[in-house]
Amino acid sequence: MVEEEHITRVEYQGKEIILIATAHVSKQSAELVKEVIDREQPDSICVELDEDRYQNIKNPKKWENTDLVQVIKDKKVGFMLAQLVLASYQRKLAKQLDTNVGEEMLQGIRSAEETGAELVLADRNIQTTFMRIWRKMSLKEKFDLLLNLFFALDEEDETEISDEEIAKLLQKDMLEAAMTSMKEEFPKIGDILLCERDQHLANKIKNAPGKKIVAVLGGAHVAGVKEEIFKEQNMAEITSVPPAGKAGKIIGWAVPVAIVALIAYGFVQGFQTGMEQVLSWILWNGSLAALFTAIMLGHPLSILTAFVVAPISSLNPMLACGWFAGLMEAHIRKPKVEDVNNISNDIFSIKGLFHNRFLRTLLIVIMANLGSTLGTIIAGMDIIKNVF
Repeated sequence: MVEEEHITRVEYQGKEIILIATAHVSKQSAELVKEVIDREQPDSICVELDEDRYQNIKNPKKWENTDLVQVIKDKKVGFMLAQLVLASYQRKLAKQLDTNVGEEMLQGIRSAEETGAELVLADRNIQTTFMRIWRKMSLKEKFDLLLNLFFALDEEDETEISDEEIAKLLQKDMLEAAMTSMKEEFPKIGDILLCERDQHLANKIKNAPGKKIVAVLGGAHVAGVKEEIFKEQNMAEITSVPPAGKAGKIIGWAVPVAIVALIAYGFVQGFQTGMEQVLSWILWNGSLAALFTAIMLGHPLSILTAFVVAPISSLNPMLACGWFAGLMEAHIRKPKVEDVNNISNDIFSIKGLFHNRFLRTLLIVIMANLGSTLGTIIAGMDIIKNVF
């Protein structure tokens, strides 16, 4: 029997829109989706997916073919890690509930194929969502967020999920749920994850073809989507990625220019002073980048790469020593299929992070860059002290 409490009906410009509130790891939600669609026979079925997640959910083994080297070259390490944390969080819940992640979305896709309804991918591109969050956060907020994510990785939670907790999932967006503990500290995250996506979903749903439309949504979106359907949405704005701040670009180039100028001034004062400045720059940058790579148990050649590249890349904002250290690690210790398959378990364990070649390489990229940044700060202060 259809559970009407999870169904919202909206009349909009001659269209009947039926919103189904689901939990993304609930078997009951998938059954509800099938029952509603079979009964209503809609012209269009909207699902809370974008093209990338649609392809992943249709082909769950796609991860096995992930080219880690290309991920590093495309500068998508942070995005990849965030996506893996989210996917692993969902799989962890789904395993406890003896179901598959996104089963209700798969059911919506299957029902569209069976009934001949138009399938509409209504969600915003997940990479755009993450990039909008990242670009709108301050430097301090970014640093605090990374710390929160790192310390959250080793939190084990094997408690069984009750029916009451499943009901709560119907009122919480999955992306948002993965960052529940951070919402108060990072209000921008909640706005971009929930409110902006409500606008995007509403626009896609109300413009779906046909007179009768069924939309399969995470429970947290239903109220916002219902309200947004009757409003105008600025799709160009919410689907764009804000450009990097000018201040960041200026600082990015100002620091190396200042460092080079100070080292040059050191040579003016004397050859020995200049050489001391160069040595300080190389040792602090290279040593800390190498140390942070070693902390992640990087291969000796990856550690050496971080040491050699860091003093050079720190003088060019377009380069990052972590990319080179990560590429070396991925080349020497190529991730195996089993590493990719074990990501959902290993990502929530410190031991797993060090053991899994795929995850360890991603973290080497991040940690080497962090070490180089710290080295730049310390070396810069040391050079200023020596010169003046």
